[in-house]
Amino acid sequence: MASIFTRIVTGDIPAIKLYEDDMTLAFMDINPASRGHALVISKAELPGLLDLPPEVLTAVALATQKVARALVTVLQPDGVNIVQNNGAAAGQTVFHYHVHIIPRWDGDGALGLWTPRPGDPAALRELAEQVKAQLS
Repeated sequence: MASIFTRIVTGDIPAIKLYEDDMTLAFMDINPASRGHALVISKAELPGLLDLPPEVLTAVALATQKVARALVTVLQPDGVNIVQNNGAAAGQTVFHYHVHIIPRWDGDGALGLWTPRPGDPAALRELAEQVKAQLS
């Protein structure tokens, strides 16, 4: 069965559209974390970041920047969160690649991502070496 986002792309489900091109669609989130919360999706039904061909990733990134700029111009927020979740453990509930653009205002309490705390330097170095070896 097609994802809810594919059904939006095909017009089977309505959406308040902001932007569209050949590979992407941006629309207002119907369960917003803040005023102006928008989603940018790939039109292709691909579940996550690791599934995207480079041209789709590029198109979504460019559309995200374009829509974020427009939202910032209109709303004048104090900041913007750009959020992309991959996998259920990361909070992904629709397994169709999408990026959240969430305008933020000081003290809005709209979103808590994580509490930064110091990492163990030796563990960080060890992990970095493993990742660099994988990238080589």
